[in-house]
Amino acid sequence: MTIELRAENLDLTGILRPGDTIFVSQGTAEPRTLTEALVRQRAAIGGARLFFGPVFSETWQPEHADFLQFSGYGVFGNAQRLSKAGVFEVVPNHVSQLPELLRSGALRCDVAFIQLSAPNARGEPSFGLANDFLIDAARAARVVIAEINDQLPWTHGNEGLADLRIDYCVRTSRPPLQLQRAPIGDIERRIAAHAARYIGDGAVLETGIGAVPDAILSALGDRRDLGVHSGLMGDSLVELIEAGVLTNARKTVDRGLCTAGVLFGSERLYRFAHDNPALRLRPVRHTHDIAVMGSLDDFIAINSAIEVDLTGQVNAEIAGQHYIGAVGGQLDFVRGALRSRGGRSIIALPSTAKQGAISRVVSRIDSAITTTPRSDADLVVTEWGAAELRGQTLRERARRMIAIAHPDFREQLERDAHASLRG
Repeated sequence: MTIELRAENLDLTGILRPGDTIFVSQGTAEPRTLTEALVRQRAAIGGARLFFGPVFSETWQPEHADFLQFSGYGVFGNAQRLSKAGVFEVVPNHVSQLPELLRSGALRCDVAFIQLSAPNARGEPSFGLANDFLIDAARAARVVIAEINDQLPWTHGNEGLADLRIDYCVRTSRPPLQLQRAPIGDIERRIAAHAARYIGDGAVLETGIGAVPDAILSALGDRRDLGVHSGLMGDSLVELIEAGVLTNARKTVDRGLCTAGVLFGSERLYRFAHDNPALRLRPVRHTHDIAVMGSLDDFIAINSAIEVDLTGQVNAEIAGQHYIGAVGGQLDFVRGALRSRGGRSIIALPSTAKQGAISRVVSRIDSAITTTPRSDADLVVTEWGAAELRGQTLRERARRMIAIAHPDFREQLERDAHASLRG
């Protein structure tokens, strides 16, 4: 039996226990009525530990670490302010591992905060904006609290929701969080021009958020029958659908359907998603399953990096002394693409950072962080070209990576390569 709570005087103190670990729906799906109440009542509750993914709200602030401990599988969006303040702990796991970690208890979840849409005409709520690993967290939790928001789109792909135990619910009516796109500049367009050469008709795309992936998608307007199988879906994919470019007609898995785990975008994306039978929000067990991706012909994984070394090793986690990324789903998608017939893995990034002062093609990764190992390297793309690394020797990889580095850094990279590869 679900107990209904009132939003205007929501009291969590009698439900939560001091020290509870709380999993929170990520990104645009954050149930803000619940999380804001937690922040207000954190002292009375006696403290709690939070686990989440991307943060797009203003809910969490460093000063809340007086009673709250913050953790997650990566540092995205506004979670960076917590990381830079030294109050965020990273759990470095692949996204695909989260369901099993929750099931086994290796990753603890006492309470799950989830956000659902209002029920449809058949009385069925939906996951709304996120059907990722929260279903697994909810099944492992002692207490499940759902914020049912009637302004969320009703989305398809709710197979695990019908038998989920929900202990408490609170009904709200709030505009969902939106994620606005970053502006696309000349560098991003040049990267896109090189990457687009490897994406043909019928390709099935996985992509993230940001100016580089958006630029790559915008360069595909003349393709036919593209598909999508991705951890997330944003506005740029909707543009391809509305242009008749992305039809999912050739997908060898989920044919005719857009497949994603979360929706990170604007009202345009939410209007597209509402009660759209051609879109399925699927859990991590499907979106990040290497076997599923390997069964998709021409699966193209598009990911980014903070830096890539001359052998193809990728650091997508640490810049300088700051953790600003994640292990996340990158290696899941890279390996899925490499298993796919006709698949390619594209790591796309600008060649420099800090207004050209730092090369992002490096002789070695000083942080000693390897998100994707060189044994999984395929294509690395910058605004200077594309380096095809699969099947190449270390010496040849270095030559190709130097060719796509910024010209200001090539001479030093050549010296470094000569010193490290001689003999």
